[in-house]
Amino acid sequence: MINILLLEDDPLFGETLVDLLEESSYEVSHFTNGQDALDATFERKFDIYLLDINVPLVDGISLLSELRSADDNTPTIFLTSHKDKAMLEKGFSSGCDDYLNKPFDSDELLFRIKALIKRSSSSIPTSIGDFTHNVIHKSISYKSNLLELSNKEYTLLVLLLKHQNENVPKELISDALWTSAESISDGAIRVYINRLKQILPEIKIENIRGIGYKLVY
Repeated sequence: MINILLLEDDPLFGETLVDLLEESSYEVSHFTNGQDALDATFERKFDIYLLDINVPLVDGISLLSELRSADDNTPTIFLTSHKDKAMLEKGFSSGCDDYLNKPFDSDELLFRIKALIKRSSSSIPTSIGDFTHNVIHKSISYKSNLLELSNKEYTLLVLLLKHQNENVPKELISDALWTSAESISDGAIRVYINRLKQILPEIKIENIRGIGYKLVY
C-alpha cells in the first residue's frame, strides 16, 4: 500500500482529502502543522508527500527544503492557494515534483499522484542481474542482501543502474541528488561514488575523466 503524508492545516479540507485518498486505497497520515509532519518523516517512510505551504510552526517550503537537505527525495506535490510565479519558483526550487492550486478537482489530484508514482517506479526495472529494486520502499538488494543506503546513495545507485554501461554526466548526477538552490562540488559527488564502491566492492564504477561516471555491469 502507498503511504502518503498529508500536511493541511484546514481540518475540514484535510478530512475531505483523507477520505478521498483512503477511498482510492492509499494509506494517509494527516498533520496540521509542519513540525509534526517533519517529526513523522524521521519515524517512518512515506511514498508521497502532499504539502500545503501556509501551515503553522514550519511552512511547507521550509519543511521540504529541510527534508531535501537530509537526503529525503520522496516525491512531493504542493497543494496551495498561492498562484504567483515567485511562489511557484520557490516551491520548485525547494525540491517539489508537482504543484496544484486550490481549489482543484479531486480527480486531477489522483491523476497526478498516479503519474508521480509511475514516474518514480519507472526509474529502473525491479530486477537487473543480481540487483533487486523495491520501488515502494525505496530499497535495493544485491544478491538478496538489502543494501544500507542513504537517500542520496539510493538515488545515485538508481541513476547508475538505469544507465548501466553508459557514461553518466556529473551534471545529471547533480540534478538528481541536489536541488538547484544547493551548491554542488565534484568532491561531493565523489563522496557518494566512493561510498557506493565501499558498499559494492564487486561492482566496477569507473571515473570517466572530465565527464562523469559509469557503472560497468
